[in-house]
Amino acid sequence: MDRGMVGSTSRGRLQVEVRHHGSSAVVTPAGELDHHTAEVLREPLEGCVDQGRSRLVVDCSRLEFCDSTGLNVLLGARLKAEAAGGGVHLVGMLPVVARVFEITGAEAVFTVHDTLDEALADSPAD
Repeated sequence: MDRGMVGSTSRGRLQVEVRHHGSSAVVTPAGELDHHTAEVLREPLEGCVDQGRSRLVVDCSRLEFCDSTGLNVLLGARLKAEAAGGGVHLVGMLPVVARVFEITGAEAVFTVHDTLDEALADSPAD
């Protein structure tokens, strides 16, 4: 039964929007990223790299929660993107999400930007 709690089985708790900006794919997850919703983000991230967009900008400004499974999705995307010559840039993390990266030390392996404009300005020209 879905009671709107972390760990509930509703896949509707995470929506992902993907758009292209120059050589970057801007991926915006909105909602809760956890064990039950991880595939909702993993698929578009991997799809972008498979389609030749290896510079991934993940706009976290609408991400309300991220657990270790969500962190692993982002770490996996980072490895795949780097293998293809790109990388993962994180943008606009809310404090509750930033804390997960801080506690685990994962912030050290990502390029983190305060704003989407900063992340896109850092993008190589096409």
